[in-house]
Amino acid sequence: MNEIRNTATNLMDKNLGRNPVSETYGQPVQDPSGATMKAVVFDGSKSVKIQQVPKPTITHPKDVIIKTTACTICSGSDSHMFSGEIPGIDKGAVLGHESCGIVAERGPEVKDLFVGDRVVIAFDIACGSCSFCKRREFVACDTTNDSKIMDVNYGAHHSAIFGYTKQLGDVPGCQAEYIRVPFADVNCYKLPEDIPDIKGLYMSDVLCTSLHACELGNVKEGNTVAIWGMGPIGLFAGRWAQLIGAKRVIGIESVPERIKIASSRFGFEVINRNEVKDVPKKILSMIPNGPDVAIDATGFRFTTSMLQKVERAVGLETDSSDVLLECFQSVRKYGNVSIIADYVGTSNQFPIGHIMMKHLTVRSGQCPCQNYFDRVLEALRSGKINPEWMITHKVKFDELPDAYGKLFYKKDGYLKVFCEL
Repeated sequence: MNEIRNTATNLMDKNLGRNPVSETYGQPVQDPSGATMKAVVFDGSKSVKIQQVPKPTITHPKDVIIKTTACTICSGSDSHMFSGEIPGIDKGAVLGHESCGIVAERGPEVKDLFVGDRVVIAFDIACGSCSFCKRREFVACDTTNDSKIMDVNYGAHHSAIFGYTKQLGDVPGCQAEYIRVPFADVNCYKLPEDIPDIKGLYMSDVLCTSLHACELGNVKEGNTVAIWGMGPIGLFAGRWAQLIGAKRVIGIESVPERIKIASSRFGFEVINRNEVKDVPKKILSMIPNGPDVAIDATGFRFTTSMLQKVERAVGLETDSSDVLLECFQSVRKYGNVSIIADYVGTSNQFPIGHIMMKHLTVRSGQCPCQNYFDRVLEALRSGKINPEWMITHKVKFDELPDAYGKLFYKKDGYLKVFCEL
């Protein structure tokens, strides 16, 4: 693992193998006027701040510049960035991947968007033309991320993502007054007048990703679904499961405020980790054969065993497999496991035998938001999906650094914020 890290670091330092064409997609170019804007930037482990940075300009004919009207913090990916555990990010990098706004400028080859249009921005950046995009596998786009670091670490590269690391395109994020969106016709979705920002904003990630979690798990009518983690993704994965027709949704959580929301607002059965030592045993007492679908919405930082805590602490692994073991132990034979939470490196004691011996189907991966926008919009309009169920705090832009800490440490009931610019 150290050898992989060292190789990746060397590549970052030398900036090897960059494609001069795709470089214009990710790297910021300042507005010719010299204008600046406010943005949330990474300032080291567990530290972010508001800083004046160059206002972006159009650098490719398919770009648009969006004037941000609302943004939020991802309690998963942004918290991973905040923790400093994701390699490949420098101080001053603009964070965030969940925003909506108004088209302020458009490139000459943008076809479907015009100045003044309200849009939500997909967190994943796709070109729309490569072989992966043509199969609608947008998060595997071959054009927008030329990271050789990812090729070394994984044998292939992911699409670029706003506000993430050198592995994922090094594209400035969306927690800023203005955002440059490459391949805008692919990565922006028009918001109709009847969908206000407080609802449309969350199409950028949460509402699409939670639906993707159910798709990965092949949730069907009549299923029982168990979900590890009652953060925004876990909550709305459960809500989508209800809409699909699941007969039972069981959430597993330890944070009291999240337990309350899952139970009272979403109507889930909830297992309180503070009261239950053996989660699989509890689940199997409720559902003797186990649930049809298990969804992991927790991620690589969550540990339950001392062994995993020690191995992560001393660098023997990057990711804990504790939750995955609980999922595999609990789900029924021939069941489906959906891994929607972030995992980034290696994990020891990974329970591969469970997959084989229980005949499990395991699927994972980031969400291609572009595939779900129409379906999410329909659910928003009908009221079947309402993101206001998860919003616990409305904050001002200058308050976002404080909100990062509250979300990371799960303080003061923080679950999801809404920031209007």
